Amino acid sequence: MTQALRQVLFMIGMMVTVLAVTMVFPALVDFAEGEQESATAFILSAVIGVFVGGAITLATRGPVGDMPPRGAFVLIVGAWLGLALCAALPLRLSGQELSWTDAIFESISGLTTTGATVITGLDFRPPGLLLWRAILQWIGGIGIIVTAMAFWPMLGIGGMQLFQLETGDKSDKVLPRATQIAAGIAAIYAGLTLICFLAYLATGMDWLHAICHAMSTLSTGGFSASDNSMGNYVHLGADVITTVFMVLASLPFGLYVLASRGRFSNLFRDAQVRGFLLVVLVASVGLTALLMIQHTPTDGVAAWRHASFNAVSIITGTGFATTDYGQWGSFAQACFFVFMFIGGCAGSTTCSIKIFRYQIAGTAIRRYLARLLQPNAIIPMRYNGRPVSESILHSVLGFFFVFFAVYAGSAAILSAMGLDLVTALSGAATTLANVGPGLGPIIGPAGTFEPLPDPAKWVLTANMFIGRLEVLAVLILLSPRFWRP
Repeated sequence: MTQALRQVLFMIGMMVTVLAVTMVFPALVDFAEGEQESATAFILSAVIGVFVGGAITLATRGPVGDMPPRGAFVLIVGAWLGLALCAALPLRLSGQELSWTDAIFESISGLTTTGATVITGLDFRPPGLLLWRAILQWIGGIGIIVTAMAFWPMLGIGGMQLFQLETGDKSDKVLPRATQIAAGIAAIYAGLTLICFLAYLATGMDWLHAICHAMSTLSTGGFSASDNSMGNYVHLGADVITTVFMVLASLPFGLYVLASRGRFSNLFRDAQVRGFLLVVLVASVGLTALLMIQHTPTDGVAAWRHASFNAVSIITGTGFATTDYGQWGSFAQACFFVFMFIGGCAGSTTCSIKIFRYQIAGTAIRRYLARLLQPNAIIPMRYNGRPVSESILHSVLGFFFVFFAVYAGSAAILSAMGLDLVTALSGAATTLANVGPGLGPIIGPAGTFEPLPDPAKWVLTANMFIGRLEVLAVLILLSPRFWRP
């Protein structure tokens, strides 16, 4: 066994063990509520997870040193797969009539903060199950922040080199660097979650729904504790709180760390922050105008709340809903379909195509047009005051190509499986972009993914996994060159 492989297995074993230990919390909640079968499933799953994860950890323990980029790729993909399989155990064993396909779909949807669900009747499910789904999203949210800040820049994934941390350490010491980043953002992430939880409590939510929705909001995951999603809490004003915290979770957490050290102005000088907030504002105003024209609802404040909430929810990839926006007409549905391909800022919990990639692509197009007029002109590209190299530009454009190639391929496969066009197109989009709800009567905001055939669920599960790990990180493992010595 090579040193790199030993380190990879050691880290995966550690993470699986930690995840298994967290199963104690939903087990305790279920015991307190008299849900013995579900509680027993969590305890049994915890024992299995600790045994397997602990065995791997003990068998591969040793000094942790430098890890080459190839090992980092395997670690990232292997860790998320291992955690998803471990997380699916209590879902399968909880007596909720979930097949292995559904359990793995739900666990990956949780860890990738997608929020697509195959579980119906949430209002009558064991409280521990609802808490577990929220915990998975919360863990996935902080996990993707660390990955985006520590791993993607070093590995050159999709233009993330722009966000290389200026630590003065240019070596490949991935694990120590990730540890430092995690320590820096954990307090902010947990603090925002706590504030959101308290705000939900202040609206009148019970403690379980408040903590579940707080975790799902800050992770921009979208798992709700109710079949009606946030529509159950509009009369409490919880939708306003959710909108605010979805936006906060979509901004770079690295800038929050700087703000906590007195450099607050950096947050508003950042080009991607300004671009993201502008997109959110335009989308919210446009949908509000549409609703008022349609007189749905007739009250302007209600129209603004519904429009801004659902626009922000889809753009951030959260996937909460306050109403069935599928009833707003074909133009609104087309807008929401486009929103699925717009993400938040790099270094946040959001997903899809990050806003900075559109900004760089737009700059590249402007430079190309300028060169058509002045072929000999030297026109440098800059972003956020920093030069954009040709390698970064190629990385961004390559990401666009691969992302939409995977989307087109998965949509075609889903269509070939017999899904209607709206379900196939929106299902492929919402899972690859890790948004959650799709469009149409089956997987729209008023539906779930439960009615879909198992083969379709596996395609969508693969999409969620590929999309959350920035597409290229997964596909590169399929390249024969990657495995050559």
